[in-house]
Amino acid sequence: MITHKPRVALLAASLLLTGCGGGAMATPDHEPAATRPTTATPLPDVALEVAPQQLPGLGPKTWAEVPAEARQAVVVTGEGRDSAKSEVVLYERSDIGWEAGARWPAHNALRGWTDHHRAGDLRSPVGVYTLTDAGGLLREPGTRLPYDHGVGFTANGTGFEGEPLAGSFDYVIAIDYNRKPGTTPLDWTRPLGAGRGGGIWLHVDHGGPTQGCVSISREHMRELLRALHPDRDPVVVMGDAESLAR
Repeated sequence: MITHKPRVALLAASLLLTGCGGGAMATPDHEPAATRPTTATPLPDVALEVAPQQLPGLGPKTWAEVPAEARQAVVVTGEGRDSAKSEVVLYERSDIGWEAGARWPAHNALRGWTDHHRAGDLRSPVGVYTLTDAGGLLREPGTRLPYDHGVGFTANGTGFEGEPLAGSFDYVIAIDYNRKPGTTPLDWTRPLGAGRGGGIWLHVDHGGPTQGCVSISREHMRELLRALHPDRDPVVVMGDAESLAR
């Protein structure tokens, strides 16, 4: 998903004070200059742009789920409850607040979003989840997340719109929904039970809806993998805009 994103900084205003130089100036009624009333030039209003202390677009319920220690947040905002299209932004938390990186188009599940994901429902789970593990068919591109490289990430077949799925799992980041953090994305442990689904990943976009994952372009997956750092306790905040605003 950005290695070095533009940062929202505090805007400083500087005033350049200039004096009037040159020859002597006439004064009204020939008053001595020292006794003339002076009028101070009003200072311009300066608006300070401050990074938000809370992730934009989140309501109190969603924001309460974001861990206090999180310093990176991948925010996935769906276009609608039943839409397969969304947008991804990586936010970094600094001393002045949350600063946004670039915005990337993305796909989510075919039928949109759900608050209670079930295996095979073709909806992506709404919520806040940690990001602890990555992997892929290709070698790691410079990520600091634990990375499992192997043929187990081979993708075959076609997607819902007939597009080839080959290469979709070249890079993946496991979303810690119904899985055991600290294991390969290929680990099939399901703490909530098999009926609640699993295997929800961020992965390479194949040009169409997913079964439950979130997908972005190969270039953006490489950027995201390089940007995420386990020491910054990254999370993903995902759902349709209306749900996230609750």
